[in-house]
Amino acid sequence: TKELRKVFGVCPKCNYHFRLKSMERIPLLVDRHSFQEFDKELRSNDPLQFKDSKRYKERLKRAEKASGAVEAVVTGRARILDVPVMLGVFEFHFLGGSMGSVVGEKLTRMIEKGIEERIPVIIISASGGARMQEGIYSLMQMAKVSAALARLGQERIPYVSVLTDPTTGGVAASFAMLGDVIIAEPNALIGFAGPRVIEQTIRQKLPEGFQRSEFLLEHGILDRIVQRTEMRQELATILTNFGFGA
Repeated sequence: TKELRKVFGVCPKCNYHFRLKSMERIPLLVDRHSFQEFDKELRSNDPLQFKDSKRYKERLKRAEKASGAVEAVVTGRARILDVPVMLGVFEFHFLGGSMGSVVGEKLTRMIEKGIEERIPVIIISASGGARMQEGIYSLMQMAKVSAALARLGQERIPYVSVLTDPTTGGVAASFAMLGDVIIAEPNALIGFAGPRVIEQTIRQKLPEGFQRSEFLLEHGILDRIVQRTEMRQELATILTNFGFGA
């Protein structure tokens, strides 16, 4: 609603952080008119000619119409309080933010630009994991993006991972957990498999709050939890402390 947009999609009464579209989130983070998008033309070409109850190509068309995005991640360069960054923001409203070959390629190209220009990388994750309609092409993106981040790390360029609700599956099992600094929004669902699947496997009841940001912070998985309204300043401070943009 209009009222929620005024408060960054955060309920002023209970602090619930509603899910944002990528193009709603980006203006909250970056300096005005500083975002320059990369690789807008990239689209999936349905390498497996996949069909279940619907053809994959039909699902892609519907996802684009419903979300207003052409893929599950938006990448580009920007400035955050005058600090230059390479920024990738997931679009959960596009097929659940699932990672296919185009998502992996866009993230890898962005990271490689960060290496070339010595600019820090920030990825804002919101994903259900690997995109099943692309099979192994999807799964290999976990390794591809992680390898690009390893090269970024070898060049001593920071990567900040921001986990939002939800960050699960193959995204959580790969690059989302590789940040030099890992931060999350409050009460975000973060994990690999869902709680019900885990309980059925281990035949035990999971603790209250399991897989939520606060639980992960308490158990050492996260570095900190940051309110959405404070995220812009927090990211700029982190990168300045790394010696970038000071």
